[in-house]
Amino acid sequence: MSNGARHALGVVAGLLLPPLIAAGLSFGVGEFTTRSRIAFELSWLGLAVIAVSAILLAFLVGSRLSPVASLLGGLMFTALGVLPVLEMVTRQRLLPNQWLPDVVGIGYQTLAYSCLLLFLGITVLVASLFPSRWRATHRPPPPDHHLEYGPEYGHGYGPAQAPYPQQGGPAYPSQSGPGDATRPMFRE
Repeated sequence: MSNGARHALGVVAGLLLPPLIAAGLSFGVGEFTTRSRIAFELSWLGLAVIAVSAILLAFLVGSRLSPVASLLGGLMFTALGVLPVLEMVTRQRLLPNQWLPDVVGIGYQTLAYSCLLLFLGITVLVASLFPSRWRATHRPPPPDHHLEYGPEYGHGYGPAQAPYPQQGGPAYPSQSGPGDATRPMFRE
């Protein structure tokens, strides 16, 4: 896959996955919290939604996906996590009181006011900053190990310019003959 196509797929994933993860986490945490407080029992639905959200998050920060996805997701989670902090600092309500359904609102408030969304946002942002994630996934082919180097083979390398040191034998086991017992996988 070309680097441009990988980044385009990353933009699509970065726009679709973070809202699904945030909604899933908010619902799962809200359902689990509500069920455990009211009935003192496990909410298997809440746990399942949290597990699916964790799988989506792992896909979002995965190394095969473009870092654009985790960059967009990290920005969204950080913005959601900063809002409650700004509310406390400015002492003004930035979000309406009943802006989400009951269970999802409880989950969001639990995640946001405990700074877990901020933690998640910064973590996902940092995951997108590694330079190796921005490079293309295809690598140049390795050098042909069946070539022998030297002026007698027409490659222009002299004994002092050989790319690999000569230590009395061939540079690679594949260059030895079929009856050579020094080969690592020789069998009789």
